[in-house]
Amino acid sequence: MSKPLIGLSTYQEPARWGVWDMPAALLPAAYPRLVRAAGGLAALLPPDDDPAAAAEVVARLDGLVIAGGADVEPVRYGAEPSPRTGPPARDRDAWELALIDAALASGTPLLGICRGLQLLNVALGGTLVQHLEGHTNGRGVFGSHTVKPVPGTLYASLVPEASDVPTHHHQCVDRLGTGLVASAHAEDGTVEAAELPGPGWVLGVQWHPEMGTDTRVAQGLVRAASTR
Repeated sequence: MSKPLIGLSTYQEPARWGVWDMPAALLPAAYPRLVRAAGGLAALLPPDDDPAAAAEVVARLDGLVIAGGADVEPVRYGAEPSPRTGPPARDRDAWELALIDAALASGTPLLGICRGLQLLNVALGGTLVQHLEGHTNGRGVFGSHTVKPVPGTLYASLVPEASDVPTHHHQCVDRLGTGLVASAHAEDGTVEAAELPGPGWVLGVQWHPEMGTDTRVAQGLVRAASTR
């Protein structure tokens, strides 16, 4: 059986390499490594100027990962920006929201990582806490804390025990979007995973599995993608 093709959202940033200094579609290499370690084939999805192209892109995939990164623009969930919220990434928001909508409409297995969970929540009408203390060790430094699964959820079927996870975020889910249920929490009550019950496979995690050694969440995505 051929390995399922898993798309990974990327983002456009100024970059320098060799003699070049120009915009580039970027994604930390840990993301495709995670997909490969879980048994899938990784395909990087550069931002498209036309969000309408998302449905055609997703139709070619067996599964989709929305990666971590910049804060979601608060206007997307009806809020004024906090002074602690980062600058907007409007093109990325539009493209990744279109990818999420296409995956949900087509039943394509979907995993949101950090920002990906937050954007999934916003796509379904939820809101975000714009600043949260204690879930990062500072800029560019991953921390670690314990998350506890909610029994009976998809996440708990993948990781049934409390576990320490690599984390770096200052925002989190506030009000859950329509249909989403919390499937893991941090010790302070922060929603650390949320999922969409039903026949499809839709899960978001607030931490960064690509920075750890536990591939069970990614394996769940790849298994779901391989059955499509």
